[in-house]
Amino acid sequence: MNGLSSTRRGFLSGAAALAVAPGAALAAAPAAVAIENFSAAGKDLGTIKLPKVVKSEAEWKKQLKPLEFEVARHADTERPFTGAYAQTHNDGLYRCICCGTALFDSKTKFDSGTGWPSFFQPIAKKNVTEIKDTTFMMERIAVACARCDAHLGHVFDDGPKPTGLRYCMNSASLSFVPRAKA
Repeated sequence: MNGLSSTRRGFLSGAAALAVAPGAALAAAPAAVAIENFSAAGKDLGTIKLPKVVKSEAEWKKQLKPLEFEVARHADTERPFTGAYAQTHNDGLYRCICCGTALFDSKTKFDSGTGWPSFFQPIAKKNVTEIKDTTFMMERIAVACARCDAHLGHVFDDGPKPTGLRYCMNSASLSFVPRAKA
């Protein structure tokens, strides 16, 4: 399937089905989530509360390209050295392909030699969530967008200073936006 690893359906997408009677409205609106907001120049604009982005599989499929959908919504992984941003060195912000939340700043990007875009820290810790991932008979930490739960990649403890972390992300989960002049 487009060179993807085996799909782990439902890993981050909250795959539990919700049974609702035809014509019945859901009682509660999506929960709010606090994220750090950033301008196009990368300036921190402070914390804002926004509704959690919740869409059906059909809505995500309509919005995303097939590879983006499999990676972001089903926690798949693009093949190394095939992603659009693996070798990108332009100045700007990396935002979530699903909801546009600012996730990484190019100033924290480094060449890890792994074939995936790597960063030593997210733009704001509250903009990402970390989830224990025990697939493939190993323990890793998966990284997701805090606003829409899009799977981004994994974080490892073999990165450079100052954090010692390597956020190994999938290009298919990211959208690069060049930095605007301040």
